[in-house]
Amino acid sequence: MADRTPPLAVDELRRLVDTGEIDTVVLAFTDMQGRLQGKRFAARFFLDDALDHGTEGCNYLLAVDTDMNTVDGYAMSSWERGYGDFALHGDLGTLRRTPWNPGTALLTADLAWHDGSPVLASPRQILRRQLDRLAERGWTAYAGTELEFMVFRDSYEQAWNRGYRGMTPANQYNCDYSVLGTGRVEPLLRRIRNEMGAAGMTVESAKGECNLGQHEIAFRYADALTTCDQHAVYKTGAKEIAAQEGMALTFMAKYDEREGNSCHIHLSLRDEAGHPVLADDGGPYGMSRVMQHFLAGQLAALRDFTLLYAPNINSYKRFRPGSFAPTAVAWGPDNRTCSLRVVGRGHSHRFENRLPGGDVNPYLAVAGMVAAGLYGIEHELELPDVCTGNAYAGDAEHVPATLREAAELWEASPIARAAFGDDVVEHYRHMARVEQEAYDTAVTDWERFRCFERL
Repeated sequence: MADRTPPLAVDELRRLVDTGEIDTVVLAFTDMQGRLQGKRFAARFFLDDALDHGTEGCNYLLAVDTDMNTVDGYAMSSWERGYGDFALHGDLGTLRRTPWNPGTALLTADLAWHDGSPVLASPRQILRRQLDRLAERGWTAYAGTELEFMVFRDSYEQAWNRGYRGMTPANQYNCDYSVLGTGRVEPLLRRIRNEMGAAGMTVESAKGECNLGQHEIAFRYADALTTCDQHAVYKTGAKEIAAQEGMALTFMAKYDEREGNSCHIHLSLRDEAGHPVLADDGGPYGMSRVMQHFLAGQLAALRDFTLLYAPNINSYKRFRPGSFAPTAVAWGPDNRTCSLRVVGRGHSHRFENRLPGGDVNPYLAVAGMVAAGLYGIEHELELPDVCTGNAYAGDAEHVPATLREAAELWEASPIARAAFGDDVVEHYRHMARVEQEAYDTAVTDWERFRCFERL
C-alpha cells in the first residue's frame, strides 16, 4: 500500500491552533465538476466537534449543473426527495495547510449517507472502488496529472463584466519552453509553486506552453488517490492565488481557436513489494504481459469512457487534427499524436492518457483508466497494432466528437455498467444530458455575428 502520511498531522494542527497560527479549517469534498465544496470552520470548533463527527451538506451538491442550478432527473437528490443532507467525513491523510489563505488548513472529505453507507456517485468514492479492485490483486496505482492553464492580466471580476472578451493574456506570443516568456509571469508562477509545496505537494517544474499566456506546473506523481486529492486542491488554490494577484487563470479545455488546455494523465502499477507491474525489459517496447492487456483495455473502453475524460461541451473543441489533442483511438511509444502514449522505463514505465483536458474531474478519469485496464486484464485482450507515425492521418477509430455522442456511448456501455454499476452510469449520463440541453437552448455570439445582418 502507498504511504498516506498527511502533510499536516492532527497533533501539529492542535498545536498550531493553540498558538493562534491556525484559526480556520476548511472541510471540503470534490463535486461532479471537480470543484471543492464544503465549509470553513472556526479551528477550535473543528477540533472539538467536526474532526470526529464530520459535518453535513445538502445532497443537491451532487445534483446541480455548473451554475449550481437544481435540475430534475437525478435519482439520489430531488425536490420529491426533499433535498436532504449527506455527511462529510474528513480523511485525515489529506490534512494540510493552505498558505495562500493565511491561518487556514484544509481537510478532504468522503461522503456518506446517514446510515454510514458511501454515496456511490461521489467522484472520490468512484475512484476508491476501482482502487479496491486493484488492491484485491495486490496492486497499487500511481498517477500524475499534467494540468495546463492560461493566465490573463485581468481580474476574474473584470473578465466576467467583459463577458470574457477582450482580455489580455499574460504572454502575447507562443512561449513554449521559453525562459524569457515564462519570466514575464514568474511572480505568479513562483507563488503557486512555493505555496503548493508548503501545502505538502512536491512541485517539479513550470514551463510555458503554446497558447498565449499558457503555462503548466508539474507535480511529482503519487498514489492515485493522493494525486487526485492534490489536483483538486491545486486547481482551487491556483485560482485563489491568481485572484489575490489581480489576475485570472482558466483551466477550461478550449478557450479560443488556438491550442487548448490539456490534462495528460500518467498511470503505472506496483505490486505489494513495490516492484513495477507494467514493465518488462524483454517485452515489446518494455511492456510486461500485464501492461499489454491493461493498455488493450484502455483502447477497448476509450470511446465508452470518453465522458469521464471529456465531461463538458467545451471539452470536445480540443479534438482537432494537428492540435496535440488526440483524435484517434490509437497507442504508440512516445507518440504524441496518439490517445495513449507509452513512456518511461523500469520503475517509471507507464502510459499517458492524452484525452483529458484541463476541465477533467481527476477522480473520474483515473477511475476510468483503472477500470478499463482491469477489463483488458480480465478478458486477456490483445493490443492492436502499434502506431509509430501520424495517428491523425491513420484509419483508427475516432474519439467521440461531441458530448452527446460520448454520453450515448457511456449509457449503452456494458463495460461501464459492469465496472461502475447502473446507478453511477445513470447519474453521470444525466449530468451530460443537463449540460447538453443547456447548450442546445443557448444562443451564442458566433450565431449573432454570423446571422444578425447577413442571413
